[in-house]
Amino acid sequence: MSEQEILAVFTRILRDLLMDDSITLTMDTRRQDVPNWDSMAYISFVVAVEGELGMKFGVAELESFETVGEIVAAVRARPR
Repeated sequence: MSEQEILAVFTRILRDLLMDDSITLTMDTRRQDVPNWDSMAYISFVVAVEGELGMKFGVAELESFETVGEIVAAVRARPR
């Protein structure tokens, strides 16, 4: 998947979770940039991403992500 395809999936998932169709994620987006994307919503987002993309992130990895771009890079680095 390309960066743009992954961003589109992430955006759709987060819009659904937060019930906000105005959300547009970029590679530089941080959680604090998105209203209501708190720690509980982050966990829900990760679970949805893992389910949709058929992958699992480690706890340390999840805690290290600072931008959406870092999550995208982790997805792209996974073997398919």
